Amino acid sequence: MTQRGESPGLVYAGFWIRVWATIIDSVLVMLVVLPLLRMIYGPAVLDPAGPVIMGPAHVVISYVLPAFAVIAFWMYREATPGKMAIRARIVDARTGAHPRTRQLVIRYLAYFAASLPLGIGLLWVAFDRRKQGWHDKIASTVVVREDSGASRARFDENASSPPSHTTNDGRWQA
Repeated sequence: MTQRGESPGLVYAGFWIRVWATIIDSVLVMLVVLPLLRMIYGPAVLDPAGPVIMGPAHVVISYVLPAFAVIAFWMYREATPGKMAIRARIVDARTGAHPRTRQLVIRYLAYFAASLPLGIGLLWVAFDRRKQGWHDKIASTVVVREDSGASRARFDENASSPPSHTTNDGRWQA
């Protein structure tokens, strides 16, 4: 329990809350991407029997722009809109500080590796002590959120380095 005037502690964001953030982000991306694709390619873009890639604009709108948007959100807000909605953010796993741009790009690209073997690298969040998916492990990041008092998996920095932003009870704080 934090005292008055003290910042709340942070806990690792678990699997289900991160699923909700992903659903929010996916809906937001679809609300932008689908109308743009429909303006360019017409109703054929929604035809399940149509080609997977309609053309160069399809690649840019569906893959390149969302990648830039996600990385930009991570760089400037430490979170996508979905993560912001659940009050979560991405931090460096060792220091708890804002991740470097290189880490964020690696994290984004590592989503593909985490997704390939039947999504096992994403499901890993549910079983990992620090709630890291493979993309987090590869990029040395963790997703944390404000402590509501219900979670027991508190943010802990590597045991080899002493915590630099902790409260008296050992919780990491921003």
